[in-house]
Amino acid sequence: MITATEQLRTYLDGFTEFQKRAAGRELHWLRKLREDAFARFCEVGFPTTHDEDWRFTNVSAIAKTPFELASNGELSRNDFESLRVTNAGFLLVFVNGRFDPKFSSVEKLPTGVRISGLAREIAANPQVLELQLGRYLNIHRDSFAALNTAFAEDGACVHVSKAVVVEQPIYALFVSTGTDQQLMTHPRNLIVVENEAQATIVEDYVSLGESTAFCNTATELVVGENAVVSHYMIEREHPKAFNVSTLRIQQGRSANVSSHSVLLGGGLVRNNVHPVLSGEGSECLINGLFIGNGRQHLDNYMLVEHASPHCGSRQFYNGILDDYAHGVFHGRIIVHKDAQKTDAKQTNRNLLLSDDARIDTKPQLEIYADDVKCTHGATIGQIEENALFYLRSRGIDEVSARRLLLLAFANECLDRMAPSGARDHVEELIHLHLLELAETKGRREISGPRETARNWQEVG
Repeated sequence: MITATEQLRTYLDGFTEFQKRAAGRELHWLRKLREDAFARFCEVGFPTTHDEDWRFTNVSAIAKTPFELASNGELSRNDFESLRVTNAGFLLVFVNGRFDPKFSSVEKLPTGVRISGLAREIAANPQVLELQLGRYLNIHRDSFAALNTAFAEDGACVHVSKAVVVEQPIYALFVSTGTDQQLMTHPRNLIVVENEAQATIVEDYVSLGESTAFCNTATELVVGENAVVSHYMIEREHPKAFNVSTLRIQQGRSANVSSHSVLLGGGLVRNNVHPVLSGEGSECLINGLFIGNGRQHLDNYMLVEHASPHCGSRQFYNGILDDYAHGVFHGRIIVHKDAQKTDAKQTNRNLLLSDDARIDTKPQLEIYADDVKCTHGATIGQIEENALFYLRSRGIDEVSARRLLLLAFANECLDRMAPSGARDHVEELIHLHLLELAETKGRREISGPRETARNWQEVG
C-alpha cells in the first residue's frame, strides 16, 4: 500500500513517461487536453466516501495500489475462443487497452461507416478528432474521467455518417491479460452517429487470469438529430479486477438512445451513465442488470440531464445479490429550467438472496422547471418461498426452480432490449451466470438453514 503523496508521485512518473511516447504527442491540442486533465486529477485526487456521489463506494483499494500502465499483451487463439464472442457483426479487439488487428474484424464496412482504433485515428485524422474528443466528458466533476483523459490513447473509434443504417452490431472487446504485475488501462472510446443514422454498439470487458488489474474507461457517444442508437456495456472480468466506466451521451433533437448495462464480474465496479438530452424531443432509456456474489461491489450511478423541452427518459435497474455482495443504485435526474414538458421516471428493483447481501439505493430528482412529470421508486426483497414451493410441487428440482425465478426477474431487463445479435449475446451470458448462481445457492441451501422469506418492500 502507498500513501496519497506516493500515489500521486507514481501517477506523475507514469504520466511523464507516457507523454514521451503517446500517440499524437506532437499535436498541441491533444497534449494540452491530456495535461489539463492530469492537472485536474492531481488537484482533486481520488474521490472518497465524503463525496456525495461516492458515499456508498470506497475506492481506497484502487488509490493505494501502485498500478503500472499496461504495455502490449498477447492473446492466443484459444484464449480468444474461450471468451464467447458471439453475434459480432464488426469486431474491435483491445488487449491491455491496445488495438489488436489480428483478432479484429472490420472488413466490408457499409459505405459511410468508419471503425478503427483511436490511436490509428489520431495518426490518420487528427483534425476530425479535435472537434469531438474531450468535448463532452466532464473532467472537473469526476477525477476518474480526468485520469482517463490524461492517459487517453487508444480505444474504439466509430463514425456513422448521416442516414446510414448499420444492421449488424459493432462490437468492442477489451481484454485484460493475466500477469504478475498490477496493471492499469484507460480505454477511451469515441462514437459519433450522425443525423438520422442507426447503430448498435457493444462494449465488453473481460479478463484472463486472476491478477489484479484496473480498467478505467470512458466513452463519448454523440448522437445526431433523429438518430437511433443502442449501446451495451458488459462487465464480466475476474473478481480481483477493478473497473470504472463512464458513458457520456450527447443527444440531438429527437434522438433516441438506449443504454443497457450488464454487470456480472469484477471485484469493485463503478458504472457511470450520463446522458444529456440537449435536443428538443429526444428520448433516452437507461436499462441495467447487476448480479453479484462473494464480496463483489457493484455501483451504478446515473446522472440524467434534461436540458431541452419535450424530452423523455426512463431508468430501469434490477439487481440480484448473494453472499456478501454489495450493490448501489444512485439515480439522479436533473430537469433544467428550460426543459418544460419533461417526462422522466426511474425504478430500481433488487433481489437479495442472502441476509448478508446489501443494497444502497438512492433515487434523486432535481427539478427547476414547473411543467414536468417525474417519478421514482425502489424495492428490495427476496425470492418468494411460496413461488419456489409451487414450482417444486410441479416436479421441478430446486436448482431449476430457483433459476427460473431468477430468470424471470432478469428478463425484465432483457425484454427492454430490441431483438438483435447483441441482445442474444447478453441473454446467453446472463443465463449461464444465473445457472451457476442457482447451483451454488442450491448447494448452500442443502448444507445450511433455509433463509427467511421477505416480501417486496417499498423504500422510496
